[in-house]
Amino acid sequence: MSGKDMSEAKVSRDGKACSTDRRGATPRISLRSVTDDDREFLFCLYASTRAEEKELVGWPDELWDQFMRMQFDLQQSHYLRSYDNPSFDIIMADDTPIGRLYLDRRADEYRLIDLALLPEFRGLGIGGSLLMAVVQEAEAQGLPVSLHVEKNNPILDYYRRIGFRIEADRGAYLFMVRPPAATSSRAGDDIS
Repeated sequence: MSGKDMSEAKVSRDGKACSTDRRGATPRISLRSVTDDDREFLFCLYASTRAEEKELVGWPDELWDQFMRMQFDLQQSHYLRSYDNPSFDIIMADDTPIGRLYLDRRADEYRLIDLALLPEFRGLGIGGSLLMAVVQEAEAQGLPVSLHVEKNNPILDYYRRIGFRIEADRGAYLFMVRPPAATSSRAGDDIS
């Protein structure tokens, strides 16, 4: 699938793109559907999100790699069987894969399944731009956006700042919802 012009802050199934131009000559960011050829890239991306844990456990590289592959396979299987209308997309910087955006467009909400970037592309506004494009698309449909986030993930504060509220505490994860702007309230979190 080809991407749209970055000035269109839209994430749609046909020609996905969003603007991330914060520093002048940033690469063109677009999305394309995941293919079987992306499996090793997706594994490396997944492992990069778990790098801090590797430092904590101190396992040999071979054992860590085996564990990561098992965890990755379990996650992929879960995603494939748990969502009715998912789009599994690779985030591209020009012609280079740099992340993944998994989204389930439901009749009553948009569920952000996963948004992850390689370490060197984090903190540049790419993820935030993609997330806001998802929010705008959902708002155009009058729908909320929901997601799960680990309690210790530093992105939690950002989610709160852009209008996500905690709806439920689910152990290691918080379930958060951002209602459409017309119904959004910044009146705190709603967990009991």
